[in-house]
Amino acid sequence: MYLRFSLLFFTVFSFVSLSAQDFTIKGTLIDKDFETPLDAATVYVETVKDSVLVAYSITEPDGSFIIEGKTNQKSLVLYASFNGYVPLKKEIQMSAQVDLGRLGLEEQVEQLGEVLVAAERVPIAVKKDTLEFNANSFKTRPDATVEDVLRKLPGVAIDANGTITVNGQEVDQVLVNGQVFFSSDPKVATKTLPKDIISKIQITNTKSKLEERTGDDAQSENKTINLTIKEDKNKGYLARMSGGYGTDDRYQANGLVNYFNNKKRISVLASSNNINNAGFSYDEVFDMLGGGNSRRNFGGGFNVGGINFGFGQGITTASTVGASYADAKKGAYEIEGNHFYSYSDSYNDESSFRENILPDSRFFTERTSSFKGTNQNNKGSADLEFNLNKNLIISFEPNVNVGNTTTYNDQNTLSKDEDGGLINANRVKTASRADLRSFSNQMSVFQKLDTIGSYLSVDFDISQNKNESLTSLNSLREVYSEEGVAETVLDQQTNSENINTSYNVELEYRQALSKDIFVEAGFEYDQSNRENTLSVFDLDTASGDYSDFNSLQSSEFNFTTTQKTPSIGLRNNSEKWRLRMRARYTNATLSNEDFLQNASFEKDYNKLLLNMYARYSLGKNKSISVRYSNSLNLPSINQLQPVPNLNNPLNIVVGNPNLDPALNHRVGLNYNNYNWRERSGVFIYAGATFIDNRVSAVTLTDENFLRNTTYTNVNGNYNGYFGIGYSKQLKKDSVYTMNLNIRPNANFSRNVGFSNGQLLKTSTVNLSPSVSTSINFNEKLQIEPGYSLGYSKSTYNLDNLADISVLNHNASLKTTTFWPENLVWGNDITYSYNPNVGPGFAKDAFFWNMSIGLQMLKDKATLKLLAYDILNQNINTRRTTAEDYIEDFQGTVLQQYFMLSFSYKIDKFGGKAPRGGGRRYYGS
Repeated sequence: MYLRFSLLFFTVFSFVSLSAQDFTIKGTLIDKDFETPLDAATVYVETVKDSVLVAYSITEPDGSFIIEGKTNQKSLVLYASFNGYVPLKKEIQMSAQVDLGRLGLEEQVEQLGEVLVAAERVPIAVKKDTLEFNANSFKTRPDATVEDVLRKLPGVAIDANGTITVNGQEVDQVLVNGQVFFSSDPKVATKTLPKDIISKIQITNTKSKLEERTGDDAQSENKTINLTIKEDKNKGYLARMSGGYGTDDRYQANGLVNYFNNKKRISVLASSNNINNAGFSYDEVFDMLGGGNSRRNFGGGFNVGGINFGFGQGITTASTVGASYADAKKGAYEIEGNHFYSYSDSYNDESSFRENILPDSRFFTERTSSFKGTNQNNKGSADLEFNLNKNLIISFEPNVNVGNTTTYNDQNTLSKDEDGGLINANRVKTASRADLRSFSNQMSVFQKLDTIGSYLSVDFDISQNKNESLTSLNSLREVYSEEGVAETVLDQQTNSENINTSYNVELEYRQALSKDIFVEAGFEYDQSNRENTLSVFDLDTASGDYSDFNSLQSSEFNFTTTQKTPSIGLRNNSEKWRLRMRARYTNATLSNEDFLQNASFEKDYNKLLLNMYARYSLGKNKSISVRYSNSLNLPSINQLQPVPNLNNPLNIVVGNPNLDPALNHRVGLNYNNYNWRERSGVFIYAGATFIDNRVSAVTLTDENFLRNTTYTNVNGNYNGYFGIGYSKQLKKDSVYTMNLNIRPNANFSRNVGFSNGQLLKTSTVNLSPSVSTSINFNEKLQIEPGYSLGYSKSTYNLDNLADISVLNHNASLKTTTFWPENLVWGNDITYSYNPNVGPGFAKDAFFWNMSIGLQMLKDKATLKLLAYDILNQNINTRRTTAEDYIEDFQGTVLQQYFMLSFSYKIDKFGGKAPRGGGRRYYGS
């Protein structure tokens, strides 16, 4: 039935589309007085009657442009816009080929109101390193959100998880009027804000605070989206409320209120649910389907506002309440603050089967476990920036978090030899409670020294984390042999107190040698101190108390890491080139003072480190960049300290105080190009890391398959990656549009480690290509099919180890129908196939979610019926491989449920009157 319904839609809209004819408009845009070409100007055509955007283009460096599209109109109005020039307007009679020749723009003498209005209607503008889109130029449904209009923008893609990419590069923050909107999660803004209050959408590379203050180009390849609210909508409030209840007592309730007053914003939210959902977005179709995303099969952990909910697996019941405040005054201050309280309760049952590979034999481990845990957090943070004068900025970023965690885990493990004989068994029960307190503050002082880029910057960071915990451990280890069964019982309580304190001071000075060339010098001092007290008490069977102090497993130490790093560098910021070279000399000292074990030591390391970056602009939206850096990776105290860790009685771990730090060499290449004429973009990225002295675990397995692990340094490790992000927007006409995204990705690695004491070299290749499309028919039917493949192959240098290959397939189809009027029908179907998992584990599953919503009360309310996992096939099965094992895993997932929900939204906006009073254009 659903297939027939979709085919009917396709047929109807195809007939409508046939009435439109292809057209191509050519021309060249020049300065009217000097006859020089205008590069990156915007040229677009609209309908004569109602000014609907039909197609647009950006001029090439020689001023030429080509606009391609479809229309059934006999004539269209062409507009041309370029910063600093009077916009041009020209009505043209349509035919298959229209050649306009050379079009001249007059330089703008004064800022006329009509010119401002014209500029506000330009669908797209290229401004240095920023793309600016006019939200009103892109047709959407009347009740569309920001996410809906983002899907219309060229080069922008949104995947099933809600992750936004621009030409293959991920968007890591969304700002509203230049400020963070409540949470660092971009989806909170894009799924909540209505499109009709947005004026401009600006896309640029994500900058650090220092890059924002200096005006330097961003070195990050990630993207930032800034949403500018319309002046007449920039005062008021919006509210979203939703609640639902379903089978198996599944529920969700949430509310979000945002108040705007120009630069001032106040937000309040609350949420509670037991369906693994953050609960802060208001997708009209697919919300409340488990994590806000039906393809999320693996479980119960998510993050909002920097707070973790759940433990990464299973099913989580979560509640939170939070508030946020932001305000700004240009040239004076920017302030943001928020507070979250959260509580979550999770449970998860797991089973796994592992094939352990040794140089001369194999053994098999079966594991089952049951986990329960709770997590409670109170977190407050602020970002305060003050401009003391036009050249001096001071900022503070305090963060405070108080929380506690309780966990209970019951785990059973059986190990068998290749003939199926039982070798050992282990049962471990643990229960713990931890109280967590943390504080941090980042203070920065920035002084601009001149107008061409010289500055002095001082940063001071301090943080302290305190963790106090009480853990009960009860384990029974049984080793089977011809002589019988040898049992080892552990019944312990552990009191632990960890205090981690760190300080960082960084001084940075830049002096301009010319307009484009700068010399930079800096000094960084970093110290981290870990005070640890671990007291282990065995059960006194006579008294029944945990009073026998276990000195072998207990520890009390003070571990300090100190790094002093002077640096000097050179930077070139020319029009085409961005070059940076930096040399750092690092002195690192590791000091451990042990008060209980004989494990005190002090180590000193010195290393010259280099950082180089080069970026060349090949034109508008086209660039190539390369980078190299090396860095020290210091060993952790757990890897260094020679105190046995008996948390897993089948694998006792002891550190090695003679470890050296690892030295990482990283190289990277990025190429980015967007072709406005073809509406296609490509992002190519590649890189590799070579590691000297990597810290590697050395595990010895005895005849009873009991393990002892320590660490050593090894050489010969490397890894690399290569990928392409390709996007193309196919706009057939005003009825039918299509976006195509292709992402072939690959990575490889060579790991040098050990297998039962023998040197093991593992080479691994991973391939993960994916393709997805988004097809829209007249805002009535949205179809989003996709496919991804995962392939991994590992080879080994030891003859007795066979190559291992793992393959998985994932196909998806997401459809949304906005017809008949006021009815919204969504389907989300995925198929996963894992052919390599072993017997007893599900190899494949169809996962189908469906939602039917009725919009009412003038589209302010929605009554919705949700069906999660209609076929009741949701699984959490996967196969993983490592250097010396293959493991099949299965865990708890959210099962089938049905939910009826009701949501209501309130929008009330006002503000300054729009500038200008008409829509007049100048030109020939």
